[in-house]
Amino acid sequence: MDTFCTITVVSPSREEAIEAVDAGFAEIKKLETLLNYFSDQSEISTVNRAAGSMPVEVSIETLEILKKSLDISKAANGAFDPTIAPVIKQWSFSKDSSVPVIPSGKVIEHSLALVDYKKIKINAETREVYLEDKGMELDLGGITKGFAADKAVDAIKNKGVTAALVAVAGDIRGFGLNISGQGWKVGIQNPRTRAGSDKPWEDIFAVLRLKDKAISTSGDYQRFFIKDGVRFHHILDPQTGYPSESGLISVSVIAPEGYLADGLSTAVFVLGAEKGMTILESMGLDGILVNNNRKVFITKNLKGKIDILNKEYQKAE
Repeated sequence: MDTFCTITVVSPSREEAIEAVDAGFAEIKKLETLLNYFSDQSEISTVNRAAGSMPVEVSIETLEILKKSLDISKAANGAFDPTIAPVIKQWSFSKDSSVPVIPSGKVIEHSLALVDYKKIKINAETREVYLEDKGMELDLGGITKGFAADKAVDAIKNKGVTAALVAVAGDIRGFGLNISGQGWKVGIQNPRTRAGSDKPWEDIFAVLRLKDKAISTSGDYQRFFIKDGVRFHHILDPQTGYPSESGLISVSVIAPEGYLADGLSTAVFVLGAEKGMTILESMGLDGILVNNNRKVFITKNLKGKIDILNKEYQKAE
């Protein structure tokens, strides 16, 4: 999935642990084959090529993630939209980009006309997916890693393991207790790490314990470029086609399953602190939201359960 994946297993048997780890990675690889937007052979690419033409029969896994994606889109009123691909294609987010280009308003407007999650049609009985308009495209990058962590956990549990942690980049799912008998200790990356740091992921601003839950972090520091002093990042607002201007720089969502944490971290980032906190509280989920003034908003249930290590970040009242 073009990122680092790690699986940690607690087991009295080395052989059992290795078998479980292999099963988890096999599941992630399988999903990459099905859901990779950049592969012509994936099911997602097949659905995209048939947009506006005909429905495509897909696997149980692809059908499942699409249904889950639509559930999140509806819950977030479109702040998460898996049909955002035509707009994403117009941008090039890279720290190494020497000449970053900002798409014109006309290009964005034309691409936005192809963005509408309500035009994804699913027939559960025949396992068929259809995109109503020619030129529409699915890109499930905003939910795939969390979904993959979920499926890896299922595969590991099926091997009889009672405790493990699966991390697909910033999408983490844990179950059971670590070797010290506690919940898994998880760090949240500093969204404004030191310039020039060769290991920015090791700069942690907060930590918490994860027990039988998933956590996913979305931030404006993961893929971006700076032009004329303005940061253009990869989390696009499906309403405007431009990088979200919600005032947030990092959002971590804690949920029972990885797909939910993954999709909602993107949606909450777009919605902003006030609406984001409201939707998380209404769904009984937890979150850590950081704005551009380094104020940290924490849902009620998390208060007292998270340690902020970096003094530059202060809890919002």
